[in-house]
Amino acid sequence: MAVLLRLLVLSLVGGSWAVVSRERSTTGTTAGGHYRAGRRSYLDRISREALAIEREQALEAGALGYMARLLVQATLPHKDPGPGVSTFERSNGNFHLLIMAPPRIGLPWGKWPRLLLCWMATEAVRTRSPRLELGGSLSAFMRDLGQVPTGGRWGTITRLRDQARRLFSSTIRCSYDASDHFEDAGFVVASRVSLWWNPVQPDHPALFGSFVELSDEFFRTVIERPIPVDLRVLRVLRSPLALDIYSWLTYRASYLRQPTEIPWPALALQFGASYAETRKFRYFFLQQAKAVLRLYPAARISEGSRGLVLSPASPHVPKRLHL
Repeated sequence: MAVLLRLLVLSLVGGSWAVVSRERSTTGTTAGGHYRAGRRSYLDRISREALAIEREQALEAGALGYMARLLVQATLPHKDPGPGVSTFERSNGNFHLLIMAPPRIGLPWGKWPRLLLCWMATEAVRTRSPRLELGGSLSAFMRDLGQVPTGGRWGTITRLRDQARRLFSSTIRCSYDASDHFEDAGFVVASRVSLWWNPVQPDHPALFGSFVELSDEFFRTVIERPIPVDLRVLRVLRSPLALDIYSWLTYRASYLRQPTEIPWPALALQFGASYAETRKFRYFFLQQAKAVLRLYPAARISEGSRGLVLSPASPHVPKRLHL
């Protein structure tokens, strides 16, 4: 565990994250009318949630959550890396993070593993136990995630089950490799998983209780240095990039003391490995940042001459409101 904490500190020293990924760039839109209607509905939901957040703090609303610090600094793929791709690597100078999955299962990607990681971190901090109970039914657990269970090939139930299997089957390694110093640590998120879910009858109580037992390494990383977040934000944002931007901004706000400009190419390497061109990444990043700023207006970001400027701001969840 001491190795993981040292690696976490070492990763904060030096430049921005450099990302080496095999993510495949995929783009697509729905028909214009449906897309615009869906976009309006999404923004309306964000506006309503922003008003609720303004009226009531996360702790008061029962929406105080946590994220694992290590997986905010280096996140999962945003999109499906494609069949047969089983490794995802990110590097920052001498620091390296590698996610490996069995080829027959694949890497975790998208919104669902991020919501799962947040739920696990939140429950671990709340209960101070590595064994997490997932509720009496699939529907109950999905409600804990702030999601509505739907069936079918592209329904939320199918996607959750698939991404949970990918996440719990993956191995994470982080290392620091310099000319005079080498450290390496590997871990899985959970040492044991038992999911008794009935996708046909999601409201039906399971014969046996479903649970996840976090590995000792991941559990200690979570409870010793968690990043507090507002669960209402994570539940309303639907883009993995927006989820990552929100968690990253509130994390950076916790220690930023002076304005810092991060070049767009460096940000693209950290967040946008699936974008072929930096200018496209810049466009999509700013679009998702607009949604995040509606929910987290205290965050202070602006465009500089060559990148994004972060200025000191208050974390989204004030320190006095969390552990």
